[in-house]
Amino acid sequence: MAALASLPPLPPQFKSIQHHLRTAQEHDKRDPVVAYYCRLYAMQTGMKIDSKTPECRKFLSKLMDQLEALKKQLGDNEAITQEIVGSAHLENYALKMFLYADNEDRAGRFHKNMIKSFYTASLLIDVITVFGELTDENVKHRKYARWKATYIHNCLKNGETPQAGPVGIEEDNDVEENEDAGATSLPTQPPQPSSSGYDPSNMPSCGFTGIQIPPGAHAPANTPAEVPHSTGVTSNTVQPTPQTVPAIDPTLFNIVSQGDIRLTPEDFARAQKYCKYAGSALQYEDVSTAVQNLQKALKLLTTGRE
Repeated sequence: MAALASLPPLPPQFKSIQHHLRTAQEHDKRDPVVAYYCRLYAMQTGMKIDSKTPECRKFLSKLMDQLEALKKQLGDNEAITQEIVGSAHLENYALKMFLYADNEDRAGRFHKNMIKSFYTASLLIDVITVFGELTDENVKHRKYARWKATYIHNCLKNGETPQAGPVGIEEDNDVEENEDAGATSLPTQPPQPSSSGYDPSNMPSCGFTGIQIPPGAHAPANTPAEVPHSTGVTSNTVQPTPQTVPAIDPTLFNIVSQGDIRLTPEDFARAQKYCKYAGSALQYEDVSTAVQNLQKALKLLTTGRE
């Protein structure tokens, strides 16, 4: 991918989008689709903050140039031309990054890559709002990820040992005001995955305020996976890990669409979204998530219910 023209200095008014723009830069080569939508979110948010003062207008103009250049480079990529595909791609990527950090947290492996993954996941959930309102689940994921990043960062900074796994969020602690702490001292470019003791097949379920994390999920391609505990393995070959595939509802095999079922345009859109989610999950070899979404689509199309 051709290098993009640099942006002018960030106006102080746009401080709230600086980390989203940094995430965009980090993903220019790793995942240009993610990079594109991070910039689109920054553009839309910046327009709402200040589109009139000269420095802000100049910055937004240059950012728009980057967006147009990216869109041209990505061509007919379905994740750019079709919102449903783009939304599924971004949501799956954010969830996989969240799952990686959550797995490291539960295992008591506290390090900068894990903190950065939690915080980046929260930023990417912000970005999902370019497609509309967030689901309640995504709102909970974002709040938990951002709080966890801040909490673990502060513990390590103060020489304390963080509590592993889900813990109650202190409601009187303003996570938004402390968001800079969640990104402070983190590597600008996350290192590439390395051989480690990380086993995504051992992902436990999360019970934090109703969030259900599916087991057997994989971290996305190029998700930071460097942990401080070496297993002594020097080979870079990644071995396939067994996955827990959800039980398939046997009634789905015998269902024949009934003539009196009338599906609405919204039903078709939801079914298509489930199929796109399944396709995106398969890109990460996440069989469990793919099967679950395909079952949802099949049930919706054959019964008119979810």
